[in-house]
Amino acid sequence: MESMSITEARRVALRAQGLDRGRPDGPVTMRRLTGVVDRLNLLQIDSVNVLARAHLVPVFSRLGPYDTGLLERAAGRAPRRLVETWAHVASYVPTSTYPLLEWRRRAYEREAWGAISAVPQAHAHELDLVRSLVSELGRVTASRIHDELEKAGRTAPRSRLEWGWNWTTAKRCLEYLFFTGEVMSARRNGAFERCYDLSERVLPPALRHAPEVSDDDAVRRLLELGARAHGVGTARCFRDYFRLRGPRAQRALEDLVDAGVLVPVTVDGWAETTYRHRDAVVPRRAAGAALLSPFDPLVWERRRLEALFDVFYRIEIYVPAPQRRLGYYVLPFLQGEQITAMVDLKADRSAGVLRVVAAHRTPHGDGSTPAALAAELRLLATWLGLPEVAVAPAGDLAAGLTAELSDVRASSASSPPAAHGQPAAEA
Repeated sequence: MESMSITEARRVALRAQGLDRGRPDGPVTMRRLTGVVDRLNLLQIDSVNVLARAHLVPVFSRLGPYDTGLLERAAGRAPRRLVETWAHVASYVPTSTYPLLEWRRRAYEREAWGAISAVPQAHAHELDLVRSLVSELGRVTASRIHDELEKAGRTAPRSRLEWGWNWTTAKRCLEYLFFTGEVMSARRNGAFERCYDLSERVLPPALRHAPEVSDDDAVRRLLELGARAHGVGTARCFRDYFRLRGPRAQRALEDLVDAGVLVPVTVDGWAETTYRHRDAVVPRRAAGAALLSPFDPLVWERRRLEALFDVFYRIEIYVPAPQRRLGYYVLPFLQGEQITAMVDLKADRSAGVLRVVAAHRTPHGDGSTPAALAAELRLLATWLGLPEVAVAPAGDLAAGLTAELSDVRASSASSPPAAHGQPAAEA
């Protein structure tokens, strides 16, 4: 059986995710953006906006500062290159992936959670009315549909208690229709609300008329996409990418092994059966640098992350503040082929400041980490339109990071002004 060192496995994973080298030069075009999404297969959506929307950051991690309007256009205007659906969780996926998830939309009774799968029985009359309203109004929010139901006397006024989870009847009906594919998100509005419309008015024509994919073929292709995005990993890793489970996923794994698409390998120190995608490449070195969102595909599977990078990482948003180890919204910092720091970040937009609430060094950080992290934070702040980076005195990396940022500010302040028509030298 083929064997791999942990260093080789780590480099394979970084190459598969497009994180093994520096960011490309030049402007970020639609082609570059969709290339990233095609490599990752999906961008996870999450409502937390303490730094930036979850789906925006993985593109920045790989391409650097870019116009987020490109993503809005890719998902919100015809012909769409991305669409929303339930994939890993709620995600943007390339349009070519959407048909591969039809089996999940049909199997909503098993695949969706109770509040959604129960809608046809619990809200049958309201569901029919919501269908009619979406057809009539188009590109409509859950709030607008709720108002229409309330005017018709078909639902109670919305409650403000536990607003994040206490969905209205309108929202439940719309999310059922969204999960099953009867309606889709045509775009997101300024408040990041879905604007629902009939699927036939959202999907590109080629997809509306595409031949059906059998359930077995779809799961097999999804499992391969997960394996390709990982490069190397266990069956659990590959299944988790699109949240595949059950006998069909196991058969898909066996089929891919039999076909030589997945190659069994041993990785030093790993006890579980491990596979390498046949197209995976082992780079000679990894030299990228990037802050990674808590929702980045490289860090989703925490056990895999720990096995590959020898770091312990958990998102602590729902952990009471006194019990948090690293912070509320912590991003791992990838430096070369190691994760060398964990930084708790907040975009203070009213003050124009990127706040480093806490900065902790991992066992793999060294003397170069403060400068490398400071450079990445300045780049992130530029992308977010925040003129300043401020470091709080929390964590063992805070002092060194503060010194690096202060040195850059002092250097910039002492530089002579540029001659008319000439740019100032970069710090």
